[in-house]
Amino acid sequence: MAHQHDTDSSLPPTSDKRNSRVNFPADHLKNDQSPDSVLHEKQHEEDVDNINYPPPWKWEKYFIGGYSQGRMLKFKNPNTMYKAINLFAGVAIMFYGYDQGVMSQVNLNEDYWNHMGINSPKDSSRNVAAEGGIVAVYYGGTLIGALIAGSLADRCGRIKAVVFGSMWALLGAALQASAYNIAWMCCARVIAGVGVGAIDCVIPVWSAEVSSHSARGAFLAIEFFMNIGGLALAYWIEYFADLNPNKVMAWRTPLALQIIFIIVIGVGINFFPESPRWLMKVGRETEARHVLHATRDADIEYELKSIKKVVKYEIETSGQNHYWAMLFPKDRYSRQLRWRVFLAVWLQIMQELVGIGVVTVYAVDLFQDAGFSLQLSKLLAGFNNISYMFSVVFAVYTLDRFGRRSTMVWGAVAMALILLIAGILDKYAQVKGPNQRAYGAAVAAMTFLYTATFGATWLTTPWLYPTEIFPLNVRAKGGAWSVVGWSIGNGVITMITPFLFQAISYGTLLLLFGLNIFCLPFVILMYPETAGRSLEQMDTFFENGGSWNVFKASHNIRELQIDDWRWTKKLHPEDQKELEKGRRLSSAVRMPEEDEKDARQSWKKRPAYTFRRKASNAGLM
Repeated sequence: MAHQHDTDSSLPPTSDKRNSRVNFPADHLKNDQSPDSVLHEKQHEEDVDNINYPPPWKWEKYFIGGYSQGRMLKFKNPNTMYKAINLFAGVAIMFYGYDQGVMSQVNLNEDYWNHMGINSPKDSSRNVAAEGGIVAVYYGGTLIGALIAGSLADRCGRIKAVVFGSMWALLGAALQASAYNIAWMCCARVIAGVGVGAIDCVIPVWSAEVSSHSARGAFLAIEFFMNIGGLALAYWIEYFADLNPNKVMAWRTPLALQIIFIIVIGVGINFFPESPRWLMKVGRETEARHVLHATRDADIEYELKSIKKVVKYEIETSGQNHYWAMLFPKDRYSRQLRWRVFLAVWLQIMQELVGIGVVTVYAVDLFQDAGFSLQLSKLLAGFNNISYMFSVVFAVYTLDRFGRRSTMVWGAVAMALILLIAGILDKYAQVKGPNQRAYGAAVAAMTFLYTATFGATWLTTPWLYPTEIFPLNVRAKGGAWSVVGWSIGNGVITMITPFLFQAISYGTLLLLFGLNIFCLPFVILMYPETAGRSLEQMDTFFENGGSWNVFKASHNIRELQIDDWRWTKKLHPEDQKELEKGRRLSSAVRMPEEDEKDARQSWKKRPAYTFRRKASNAGLM
């Protein structure tokens, strides 16, 4: 258990010495350092340097690519390296967006229908199922690829796992562009999915591990700006390709262009730094230190020491770090991992339940149902993607400033209201009459507003969250479980959406309204706030919380006299600095009794004050 002045709360107690008190002369203390922090440092210094690193994986040499200190790009300023990593990760995530959106207009191409055998009649149940199935089978591949890459990334490094995924994606892209029947296309989609799943599993973990804890949200939000840029790029390439009289090339060309992205990713990743946390895990401390120097503009010793402490503890518990043990735990440590797996998987499924897959993949159908022509519906869907892309800029501002919980809760509330209004308007937009066009325009406006709200709130968080809650030795496997949840959610939604539009029409939007409301209690009650906390600090919550309810867990942590106990709220930078110095925190540990005292100062203002306080304590304001 970590107590009031412990600087690393992820280590379990090893002896009674941790709770003893030793008086140090004042001249032996560093600036801003307490006697307890010096005691803690001296007690663990030798243990941290005495780590039994595991031997290299015997199959690692058979996987091509990997990190090389000599080959790594070098910049004079760490901020330049930081931007280069951000740009490259953005390109990788852009490919994910391109690959996800490339089928949106391929599904509208008549030559494609003829080759796949789904053209006569187009609206039959069999053909509707086949259309959705070709799209959905891709997510079976992403699930498999994520599980494989999650294990590979922990065994032979993040970079080699990305190269592995790129090889599969390259093969899948080539097969998709040359497909001549539905069986061929389905196999190609699965193979491409394996590659994309591997890349999507590892890239967010890699980028989070090379960035500082104060900017992880903004870091990933910028990447997902490029992700939606990829979605928009795929759409507009297909839109203009469709103007070509040669309808064969109109759908094969966009599929073939995936190859450019894949080559850039598979080759380029080898010139970037490996995760310093993974390097430390396999005993390559000198290289880990070199990477931290290259990517940090501040002192790295505190972060390096924190990483080493966590590495030591997690190596000692490595027997419980397999996929099977994470699902079916036999001890307390494994039960903690299972809870983290549930949070990661369910958050990704909720991201799909709030409706974005319905609105983006089948946007053309949605606009047509609102009374627009096919050509105008295509244009509206394309401009909606551009609006979607720029909305992600807001996530750069909100994620780190307001926290993950607040961003998701208010995002779900706003999307629910928008979908409710859109569903009601869509009912009248489908009725012929003088006001049909006005109702259709209102539906289009609500659709634009919905996708913009999603981009500003829910797009990034489900990908960021798993990189923050899993311990080092299973962080890549945690990313894999996250992609599993994304694959399940996307696969189900894309499979059933054509039937929903066919069966209940405008009721689809009202169904999504209900699902947004359904997701709210889960976010409020189950998800701890990760903003402002280092990756190593997250173990404090899962080791000491003892409850699925984040409010109850915070209470339990407070009872253990751990300073950082209010896990419903963001940890501010000044509190993080106090924590690193061994001091008592300030705003993050404000006691409820202090809040009540302030409220009594003016009984007239108490109801509003109490509401604001409770909302603030819940991380919602």
